[in-house]
Amino acid sequence: MTNQTEKEQVEQEEIVTEAQEQETVVPETVEEEQQPQNDPLENAIARVQELEEYIANADKREQEIQLRARAEIENIRRRTEQDVEKAHKFALEKFSKELLNVVDNLERGLQALEDADESVKALAEGVELTHKSLVSTLANFGIESVGAVGDAFDPELHQAISMQPAEGIEPNHISVVMQKGYTLHGRVIRPAMVMVAS
Repeated sequence: MTNQTEKEQVEQEEIVTEAQEQETVVPETVEEEQQPQNDPLENAIARVQELEEYIANADKREQEIQLRARAEIENIRRRTEQDVEKAHKFALEKFSKELLNVVDNLERGLQALEDADESVKALAEGVELTHKSLVSTLANFGIESVGAVGDAFDPELHQAISMQPAEGIEPNHISVVMQKGYTLHGRVIRPAMVMVAS
């Protein structure tokens, strides 16, 4: 019986040893299973946060691009409106420059007819009415004359031919107008040729 008892004892010891090994193995396996489960979860959470930051940055970049695009479109629209407005305002510039010669000729004719006798008075009145009508029409389209005797000299509006002393006129003021100047909506289309008092 001793053999059988010894045999049973050895079997029991083996069973106990196996059980102990299994007990020690099971917790390790559980820990190993838990750790890998935590790492992928943490990795996934970190990845989700990275993606959320990337999306937030992408949204900010997209908003900035949209704002810049809107601003650029607004600038282009404003520039186009200004260009169209200038085109409308100054479309008559070349035409009006040609008409200024007609005005000058009518004014010269009026000066020549000032000392005329009664026989040409009707002609002088006709020329004067034509001149007034033409000047009025030019004013309706934004063309105005600049450079009158006594005005302060402005190099942007006037072209000084010479400087000379003049009685009754302050220095740096216009003493003689040789040719009137004209502006179209504030833009000089022909500077006035003047003499300036010194």
